[in-house]
Amino acid sequence: MLRHTLDHIRHGRWLSRDGIVTGSVVLLAFELAMLAFYIAGTHGLIVPLHRPTSTDFVSFYAAGSLADAGTPWLAYNQAAHHLAEQQATQPGIAYNYFFYPPVYLLLCALLARLPYLCGFVTFQACTLAPCFLAVRRIVRGARAVTLLAFPAVFWTIGTGQNAFLTAFLFAAGTLLVDRRPIIAGILFGMLCYKPHFGLLVPIALLAGGNWRAFCAAAVSACGLLALSVLVFGFGTWQAFLTAASGTQAVYASDAIDLAGLTSPFGAILVLGDARWVAYAVQAAMTVFAAVVVGVAWRRGVRLPVRAAMLIAATPVAVPVFMFYDLMLVGVALAWMVRAGRETGFPAFHKTGLTILFVLPILSGNLDPHARLLIAPSCALLCFTLACSLVWREFGRARASASALTASELAVSIGPA
Repeated sequence: MLRHTLDHIRHGRWLSRDGIVTGSVVLLAFELAMLAFYIAGTHGLIVPLHRPTSTDFVSFYAAGSLADAGTPWLAYNQAAHHLAEQQATQPGIAYNYFFYPPVYLLLCALLARLPYLCGFVTFQACTLAPCFLAVRRIVRGARAVTLLAFPAVFWTIGTGQNAFLTAFLFAAGTLLVDRRPIIAGILFGMLCYKPHFGLLVPIALLAGGNWRAFCAAAVSACGLLALSVLVFGFGTWQAFLTAASGTQAVYASDAIDLAGLTSPFGAILVLGDARWVAYAVQAAMTVFAAVVVGVAWRRGVRLPVRAAMLIAATPVAVPVFMFYDLMLVGVALAWMVRAGRETGFPAFHKTGLTILFVLPILSGNLDPHARLLIAPSCALLCFTLACSLVWREFGRARASASALTASELAVSIGPA
């Protein structure tokens, strides 16, 4: 009985298409109920609130409002920015930091021209839709309910964050990198709005010899930077750099929820170890992730495996990567499903991918003192599954090379 059960888990025989759809419907219904519960809670309909609440989107909207008022540099002045946040919603809300470069202000300024709620809905809808379409291009035939049920969708909407935009840029960029490298490069360059997320992209493109995509990414990023200087002035960039230099103090003061970090850096801090240990472990993991990505792209493995490796490595290689950004895990998962459909799933992969799909539901709003490392576990599991695919690709390449050598030897010693 035990052997039979392990065999089912190993090969994922307990999974079926109908079962996946049914599970997705149940998960999505649960997430919608949670979303309704959170909305009611933030409006004081469940328990009395000691202070009004808001989402992270208020930070973007307030920064855009300051830019529209002709004072974009004040987006990096915490007092002025907090006042703008309260004017957009209501007095007394907790402060939401804004550490994005002025490139992002270009988008925020457009959103702030709309009423607050309309801006929120527009932002989420206009970033979710292309992300959804790009992921559906990766996994052809996937049901819409399954894609929408991925828990990071719920967390992104609930927090009002920009993870849909980031996921779209990675999904579309990797989809087009071989066929339309210039367009892919332009998309990768747009990651300059969140520049640390693009840490591994140049390594992948250079290792793969995709010079057109690399150059297009550089031109795209530089073009957006120049446009932001032209629109907002160099003084805004100076204000950003000054504010960015103080981010370490913000994280050291626990003003940011460390339990929401997916990186080894966050995990070590949540476990209570010294900050220097967290930096050392993070540095080692970043180097390891960069090496694996570089080797995978250098060896020219299949696109689904290369893309999955690049995207899966990012949440563990980047020190500041929050639980709602696990939308990237969803994109990596999509690429791994496509790889499995093309050449078969390795042992335990179907089960691992199923766990990876569901686990992010537990990744948000956790007490760091509970030391439940759900978000880092999601990122590490995704990275591990992607590494196993790369290793299998190397094995397949070695087997093919051995078979070719044996065939050539047989021909060479055949009858004259």
